[in-house]
Amino acid sequence: MLDANLKTQLKSYLEKITHPIQLVASLDDSEKAGEMQALLQDIFELSDQITLVEGHHGEGRTPSFAITRPGTDIAVHFAAIPMGHEFTSLVLALLQVGGHPIKLDQDVIDQIRGLDGDYEFETYVSLSCQNCPDVVQALNAMSIINPRIRTVTIDGALFQDEVEDRQIMSVPTMYLNGQPFGQGRSSVEEIIAKLDSGAAERDAAKLNERDTFDMLIVGGGPAGASAAVYAARKGIRTGIAAERFGGQVLDTLAIENYISVPETDGPKFAAALEQHVKQYDVDIMNLQRATGLKTGEDGIEISLANGATLRGKSVVLSTGARWREINVPGEREYRNHGVAYCPHCDGPLFKGKHVAVIGGGNSGVEAAIDLAGVVGHVTLIEFDTKLRADEVLQRKLRSLANVDIITHAQTTRIHGDGQKVNGLDYTDRASGDHKHIELEGVFVQIGLVPNTEWLKDSGIKLSKHGEIEVDAKGQTSIPGVFAAGDCTTVPYKQIVIAVGQGASAALGAFDHLIRTSAPAEAKDGVAAAA
Repeated sequence: MLDANLKTQLKSYLEKITHPIQLVASLDDSEKAGEMQALLQDIFELSDQITLVEGHHGEGRTPSFAITRPGTDIAVHFAAIPMGHEFTSLVLALLQVGGHPIKLDQDVIDQIRGLDGDYEFETYVSLSCQNCPDVVQALNAMSIINPRIRTVTIDGALFQDEVEDRQIMSVPTMYLNGQPFGQGRSSVEEIIAKLDSGAAERDAAKLNERDTFDMLIVGGGPAGASAAVYAARKGIRTGIAAERFGGQVLDTLAIENYISVPETDGPKFAAALEQHVKQYDVDIMNLQRATGLKTGEDGIEISLANGATLRGKSVVLSTGARWREINVPGEREYRNHGVAYCPHCDGPLFKGKHVAVIGGGNSGVEAAIDLAGVVGHVTLIEFDTKLRADEVLQRKLRSLANVDIITHAQTTRIHGDGQKVNGLDYTDRASGDHKHIELEGVFVQIGLVPNTEWLKDSGIKLSKHGEIEVDAKGQTSIPGVFAAGDCTTVPYKQIVIAVGQGASAALGAFDHLIRTSAPAEAKDGVAAAA
């Protein structure tokens, strides 16, 4: 199952195990069970700390397996063959069940241990989903810290009947005690916040006690991380409040145009950003959504969704952007029930089905190409009279037999049966004819919208598209408030540009701090007396 290179790497990791672990497999005579058995056999042979048995491990699905620590209640369950993006989740589970330390802050570990209740998590994933490992690894770690938390990772492609029965059309999807709990990427802190009802209030109280920052950065994507590093290197008190550190780059599959890094992916890049920022004395306040900005006696005040207020002598806004919606009836009603925005994550759930891609730019055409290898048929719908993607992508798209291209068309409605998508309406803009397509999924790929709604009453000048207007230094219309990245009017929404703009905004804000804190003008070589 594992090639020689993977075996060598895994063997070196397994040497870190300090407690014996047992692999308990529940198998049948299916092909997938055979693959699972081969994987477990490979792992068993790599360490004398590991035993392998077949039997019941508390998880009713077959094939499945558990990683357990004998003599304890510690167990991590997989109803999946965790390869692809989930191989790292498997390795971490082996190490952590085997006693290797879990890399979480001690206060987070204490909070997990203090959760009062019994929690049964079921997480549906696809092995091609780049967002799923974060959720899987978070819940696995929580279950090891607190055995009253039980978790099983389920490969949706392996248990299609469950996926159909529960109408799961987006991954990762979490169930808690049999009820829907959440969808999409989630960190340990985010999951705890939903389980611990008093966490937000305690967090707000701690944030309110923060002294005024010399530079407060709002947003933790590439622009915000860059600004934080440049500010901290000036030796000033720096804070960064982020709704989720890494921002939209977390949802990016492949990054191949960041200079000096030939190839990486979004989650790895985001982790590297955070690691770099943590090398400096930066107060990182994650899971904090800004809701307002105003100037006050103690500087510029940023209001947060949990009721807290942070203050900065200067502020850098780097709140980024999100996927643009088509804003037609049915889109929001069927989000994650047939309407999706990440073809890499959710595409495998539509295997053999008919889907549409809305958008004929690079992202739309790339999505259609990717999906064509998984789904039964793709219909690409473009508002303009022609596709706008690079010619090389268009040639590839047109070469695919299971793709139809419709241009000069306006999507008007997404239909569903109350549970999931079953069709789409569009208008032929040339003839005015109204047409309907029967399908089971719609992937929206029409660009970005800046995350600036919270600034509309702040006095910050915004463009007609909602972008923050900035000058060459990143200065906004309010003195001391700077901005950078995809939320601004700076053209070309690229990671490398956001990083550069973050540095420019931080340097501009630092220059502002120097000039506004300078002593009164001297007279005859002597500072003027008050």
